[in-house]
Amino acid sequence: MKILALSDLHGDFSKVQALLEHAGEIDGVLISGDITNFGPDENALELIDMFNVPVLAIPGNCDQTSILEVLDSSSAINLHQKCYPMGDASFMGLGGSNSTPFNTPFELTDEDMEKAIDDMLSSCSGIRNILLSHAPPFGYVDELSVGHVGSHAIARFMNRFDLIVCGHIHEARGTAMNGNTTIVNVGKASQGYGALIILNDSICVELIEV
Repeated sequence: MKILALSDLHGDFSKVQALLEHAGEIDGVLISGDITNFGPDENALELIDMFNVPVLAIPGNCDQTSILEVLDSSSAINLHQKCYPMGDASFMGLGGSNSTPFNTPFELTDEDMEKAIDDMLSSCSGIRNILLSHAPPFGYVDELSVGHVGSHAIARFMNRFDLIVCGHIHEARGTAMNGNTTIVNVGKASQGYGALIILNDSICVELIEV
Protein backbone atom coordinates (compact mmCIF):
# COMPACT_ATOMS: atom_id res chain seq x y z
CA MET A 1 0.00 0.00 0.00
CA LYS A 2 1.38 3.39 -1.04
CA ILE A 3 0.03 6.50 0.66
CA LEU A 4 0.65 10.21 0.17
CA ALA A 5 0.66 12.13 3.47
CA LEU A 6 0.08 15.89 3.59
CA SER A 7 -0.35 18.41 6.38
CA ASP A 8 -0.51 22.13 7.07
CA LEU A 9 -1.93 23.39 3.80
CA HIS A 10 -3.39 26.46 5.52
CA GLY A 11 -5.75 27.06 2.59
CA ASP A 12 -2.98 27.08 -0.02
CA PHE A 13 -3.38 24.08 -2.35
CA SER A 14 -1.06 25.34 -5.08
CA LYS A 15 1.54 22.59 -4.56
CA VAL A 16 -0.87 19.65 -4.28
CA GLN A 17 -0.98 18.73 -7.97
CA ALA A 18 2.81 18.71 -8.17
CA LEU A 19 2.99 16.53 -5.06
CA LEU A 20 0.50 14.12 -6.63
CA GLU A 21 2.52 13.94 -9.84
CA HIS A 22 5.68 13.33 -7.84
CA ALA A 23 3.99 10.57 -5.84
CA GLY A 24 2.81 8.62 -8.90
CA GLU A 25 0.27 5.86 -8.40
CA ILE A 26 -1.04 5.84 -4.83
CA ASP A 27 -3.68 3.91 -2.90
CA GLY A 28 -4.77 6.67 -0.54
CA VAL A 29 -4.13 10.09 0.96
CA LEU A 30 -3.70 11.14 4.57
CA ILE A 31 -4.38 14.78 5.48
CA SER A 32 -3.02 15.65 8.90
CA GLY A 33 -4.82 18.90 9.65
CA ASP A 34 -4.62 22.66 9.18
CA ILE A 35 -6.52 22.25 5.94
CA THR A 36 -7.65 25.88 6.14
CA ASN A 37 -6.18 28.97 7.70
CA PHE A 38 -8.90 29.66 10.29
CA GLY A 39 -11.55 28.92 7.62
CA PRO A 40 -13.65 29.02 5.62
CA ASP A 41 -14.54 25.39 6.24
CA GLU A 42 -15.76 24.86 2.68
CA ASN A 43 -12.20 25.24 1.36
CA ALA A 44 -11.68 21.66 2.50
CA LEU A 45 -13.96 20.47 -0.31
CA GLU A 46 -11.67 22.01 -2.93
CA LEU A 47 -8.75 20.03 -1.53
CA ILE A 48 -10.62 16.74 -1.22
CA ASP A 49 -11.89 17.00 -4.79
CA MET A 50 -8.28 16.99 -6.03
CA PHE A 51 -7.94 13.27 -5.24
CA ASN A 52 -9.44 10.18 -6.88
CA VAL A 53 -8.34 7.76 -4.17
CA PRO A 54 -9.61 7.33 -0.59
CA VAL A 55 -8.84 10.34 1.61
CA LEU A 56 -8.56 10.12 5.40
CA ALA A 57 -8.53 13.56 7.00
CA ILE A 58 -8.44 15.27 10.37
CA PRO A 59 -8.58 18.97 11.30
CA GLY A 60 -5.70 20.94 12.78
CA ASN A 61 -5.62 23.59 15.46
CA CYS A 62 -5.96 26.33 12.80
CA ASP A 63 -9.19 24.81 11.47
CA GLN A 64 -12.51 25.77 13.01
CA THR A 65 -14.21 22.92 14.90
CA SER A 66 -17.13 23.30 12.48
CA ILE A 67 -14.94 21.84 9.71
CA LEU A 68 -15.87 18.43 11.10
CA GLU A 69 -19.35 18.85 9.60
CA VAL A 70 -17.86 19.63 6.20
CA LEU A 71 -15.58 16.60 6.37
CA ASP A 72 -18.56 14.41 7.35
CA SER A 73 -20.50 15.62 4.30
CA SER A 74 -17.58 15.19 1.88
CA SER A 75 -16.25 12.18 0.02
CA ALA A 76 -13.37 11.96 2.50
CA ILE A 77 -13.30 9.91 5.68
CA ASN A 78 -13.44 12.20 8.72
CA LEU A 79 -11.00 10.28 10.93
CA HIS A 80 -11.14 12.58 13.98
CA GLN A 81 -11.55 10.30 17.03
CA LYS A 82 -12.58 7.46 14.72
CA CYS A 83 -11.07 4.35 13.18
CA TYR A 84 -10.91 3.15 9.60
CA PRO A 85 -9.56 -0.22 8.40
CA MET A 86 -7.43 -0.23 5.26
CA GLY A 87 -5.65 -3.43 4.32
CA ASP A 88 -4.26 -4.97 7.51
CA ALA A 89 -4.01 -1.55 9.18
CA SER A 90 -6.32 0.25 11.59
CA PHE A 91 -6.07 3.99 10.98
CA MET A 92 -7.04 6.17 13.94
CA GLY A 93 -7.32 9.95 13.95
CA LEU A 94 -6.85 12.76 16.43
CA GLY A 95 -7.35 16.26 15.10
CA GLY A 96 -6.70 19.60 16.75
CA SER A 97 -3.68 20.01 18.97
CA ASN A 98 -2.58 20.22 22.56
CA SER A 99 -2.73 23.71 24.05
CA THR A 100 -0.73 26.47 22.36
CA PRO A 101 0.11 30.03 23.46
CA PHE A 102 -1.99 31.36 20.57
CA ASN A 103 -5.51 30.28 21.60
CA THR A 104 -6.20 28.71 18.20
CA PRO A 105 -9.69 27.40 17.35
CA PHE A 106 -9.16 23.65 17.76
CA GLU A 107 -7.19 22.83 20.89
CA LEU A 108 -7.79 19.91 23.26
CA THR A 109 -6.81 19.27 26.83
CA ASP A 110 -4.27 16.59 27.60
CA GLU A 111 -7.01 14.61 29.35
CA ASP A 112 -9.35 14.76 26.35
CA MET A 113 -6.60 13.66 23.99
CA GLU A 114 -5.66 10.77 26.24
CA LYS A 115 -9.26 9.59 26.54
CA ALA A 116 -9.80 9.78 22.77
CA ILE A 117 -6.70 7.68 22.03
CA ASP A 118 -7.54 5.16 24.75
CA ASP A 119 -11.09 4.78 23.42
CA MET A 120 -9.89 4.22 19.86
CA LEU A 121 -7.29 1.65 20.87
CA SER A 122 -9.86 -0.18 23.00
CA SER A 123 -12.45 -0.36 20.22
CA CYS A 124 -10.50 -0.98 17.05
CA SER A 125 -6.90 -2.00 17.64
CA GLY A 126 -5.69 -4.07 14.70
CA ILE A 127 -2.71 -5.98 13.38
CA ARG A 128 -1.01 -2.69 12.53
CA ASN A 129 -2.08 0.51 14.29
CA ILE A 130 -1.52 3.85 12.59
CA LEU A 131 -2.29 7.21 14.20
CA LEU A 132 -3.01 10.24 12.06
CA SER A 133 -2.62 13.19 14.40
CA HIS A 134 -2.09 16.87 13.86
CA ALA A 135 0.23 17.26 16.83
CA PRO A 136 3.39 15.18 17.18
CA PRO A 137 4.18 13.26 20.34
CA PHE A 138 6.19 15.21 22.91
CA GLY A 139 9.90 14.77 22.29
CA TYR A 140 9.72 13.67 18.66
CA VAL A 141 9.72 15.89 15.54
CA ASP A 142 8.27 18.67 17.71
CA GLU A 143 11.19 20.89 18.67
CA LEU A 144 11.22 24.69 18.48
CA SER A 145 13.80 27.13 19.84
CA VAL A 146 11.91 27.06 23.15
CA GLY A 147 12.11 23.28 23.37
CA HIS A 148 9.75 20.37 22.70
CA VAL A 149 6.09 21.36 22.27
CA GLY A 150 4.33 18.16 21.22
CA SER A 151 1.55 16.27 22.97
CA HIS A 152 2.29 14.41 26.20
CA ALA A 153 -0.92 12.42 25.73
CA ILE A 154 0.19 11.08 22.34
CA ALA A 155 3.64 10.31 23.74
CA ARG A 156 2.11 8.17 26.48
CA PHE A 157 0.49 5.90 23.86
CA MET A 158 3.27 6.11 21.32
CA ASN A 159 4.40 2.49 21.52
CA ARG A 160 0.86 1.23 20.89
CA PHE A 161 1.25 2.45 17.30
CA ASP A 162 3.43 1.20 14.48
CA LEU A 163 3.30 4.57 12.74
CA ILE A 164 2.36 8.12 13.75
CA VAL A 165 1.79 10.62 10.93
CA CYS A 166 1.65 14.25 12.06
CA GLY A 167 2.44 17.86 11.19
CA HIS A 168 1.74 21.04 13.19
CA ILE A 169 5.33 22.01 14.00
CA HIS A 170 6.46 23.31 10.61
CA GLU A 171 10.09 23.71 11.65
CA ALA A 172 10.42 20.10 12.83
CA ARG A 173 9.75 18.22 9.58
CA GLY A 174 11.43 14.82 9.65
CA THR A 175 11.26 11.27 10.93
CA ALA A 176 12.09 9.61 14.22
CA MET A 177 11.92 6.19 15.84
CA ASN A 178 10.95 5.08 19.33
CA GLY A 179 11.26 1.34 19.71
CA ASN A 180 9.21 -0.12 16.85
CA THR A 181 7.23 3.09 16.31
CA THR A 182 7.96 5.31 13.31
CA ILE A 183 7.02 8.97 13.68
CA VAL A 184 6.89 11.30 10.68
CA ASN A 185 6.19 15.02 10.64
CA VAL A 186 5.40 15.47 6.97
CA GLY A 187 5.96 19.22 6.84
CA LYS A 188 4.03 22.09 5.36
CA ALA A 189 2.27 21.07 2.14
CA SER A 190 1.68 24.71 1.19
CA GLN A 191 5.46 24.90 0.74
CA GLY A 192 5.59 21.70 -1.32
CA TYR A 193 6.45 19.22 1.44
CA GLY A 194 4.89 15.82 2.01
CA ALA A 195 5.71 12.17 2.57
CA LEU A 196 5.24 8.89 0.76
CA ILE A 197 4.53 5.94 3.02
CA ILE A 198 4.84 2.35 1.84
CA LEU A 199 3.08 -0.21 4.02
CA ASN A 200 4.24 -3.74 3.23
CA ASP A 201 5.84 -6.17 5.66
CA SER A 202 7.72 -3.12 6.91
CA ILE A 203 7.00 0.62 6.96
CA CYS A 204 9.01 2.82 4.63
CA VAL A 205 8.76 6.62 4.78
CA GLU A 206 10.16 8.96 2.14
CA LEU A 207 10.01 12.71 2.71
CA ILE A 208 9.29 14.47 -0.59
CA GLU A 209 9.51 18.04 -1.82
CA VAL A 210 8.36 19.76 -5.02
